[in-house]
Amino acid sequence: MTNDNERYYQPNDIKDALQTIQKLFNTYVDAPLTTELVTYHQKLVNQLQTNLLPLANQSHDQLRVDQINSMMAVMQDWLKLRLSGKTFGGKMQHYKFVSRQKTQFKRRVHKIRGNANHRASRH
Repeated sequence: MTNDNERYYQPNDIKDALQTIQKLFNTYVDAPLTTELVTYHQKLVNQLQTNLLPLANQSHDQLRVDQINSMMAVMQDWLKLRLSGKTFGGKMQHYKFVSRQKTQFKRRVHKIRGNANHRASRH
C-alpha cells in the first residue's frame, strides 16, 4: 500500500504548480459539463486563490501574481461560458487564453519537373 504523500503530485515551486493546473485545465476544456467537472474546476480555481496567490505575494513575484490573475480570469470565463451553453473556443497557453481560430492559407500545389516528391506551393 502506498503512502498518501506519494499518491498526489507535489509541485516544486509556483511555476510548476501553474503549469500543472494549466495542463489539467486544457484536458477538460471541451469535456461535457457535469457537476463533478464543475466541482473539480472550482477546486482548481480555489487552489489558485488560496494557495498560489498568497505564495506569489509573499515572495514579491509580480510576474507570477499577474499570471495567476490571468489564469483565474480565463478559468472563470470558461465556467460562465459553459454554464450559459456556449463553447469556449480555445485553450490556455502561457497562462492566457489562446483562440483556436487560425488563419488558413489556400495552397495551390505546383509540380516541378514532374517529380511527385518535390512540390512547391504557390500561395
